[in-house]
Amino acid sequence: MKTLCVDSQQIRLLTPPWKRPAMRGFYSKLDSSSMGMAMPLNLAVETEKAQALLQTFSTASLLASAGLGAFCFLADHFLTLPFIQHLWLRAVFDNATHGIIGLWSWAIVIGLRKRSDFYEVVLAGFLASVIDLDHFYLAGSLSLKDAVNLPHRPPLHCSTLIPALCFSLRLLMWACRLKDSWCSLPWMLFISLTSHHIRDGVRHGLWVCPFGNTAPISYWLYVTITATLPHLCSVLMYLTGTRDMISTKHGVAIDV
Repeated sequence: MKTLCVDSQQIRLLTPPWKRPAMRGFYSKLDSSSMGMAMPLNLAVETEKAQALLQTFSTASLLASAGLGAFCFLADHFLTLPFIQHLWLRAVFDNATHGIIGLWSWAIVIGLRKRSDFYEVVLAGFLASVIDLDHFYLAGSLSLKDAVNLPHRPPLHCSTLIPALCFSLRLLMWACRLKDSWCSLPWMLFISLTSHHIRDGVRHGLWVCPFGNTAPISYWLYVTITATLPHLCSVLMYLTGTRDMISTKHGVAIDV
């Protein structure tokens, strides 16, 4: 005689709706599936938050950060080679390096689980490189020679603007009632601008208006900050609750 094994989930689905027990809340499939039981939604959310934080320091994430640090070193060494000292060629590769660092950093923060993540990463890289256009704005010319020989630093290179812009963007999103899928945009802007400023700080220091410029950042400090910045950003997102919204955006399997 064969024994039929049916778990609690199957019993609930086979039971007519009028005979089911009263619903006690939402349940998630991110749960103790090995026990064949469902987990209450609030517990599932807490579990997912913990998993997101642990993923920030996972082996893959730490290796990606080490790779980012290595890329910074190799790219900067490449820019010192004699054949790349032509003004336009050096400017293009230097700006591309800013972009790659920005997109790499954001990829570490969010991971690459779906196509929309890829678009976010590309946008982060674009933001990290496009701010160099303010050189041409301050020069009042499209001449690269004028853009790299400025009397002072252009406006978007003021590091004081980073928290101001990110906070203003967050307020704008709240005022426009944008949905939670946009919740990570201020953090993307933060990591794109910060990675750019830290790299520029090796040559010029940070421009902290109205206090002036700091001393130039030591090279290995720049590499260290760049490699650890994605993890710092992830922890801050966790502490501010942005991780919850990102989990919802990526999709949580809900079983009612």
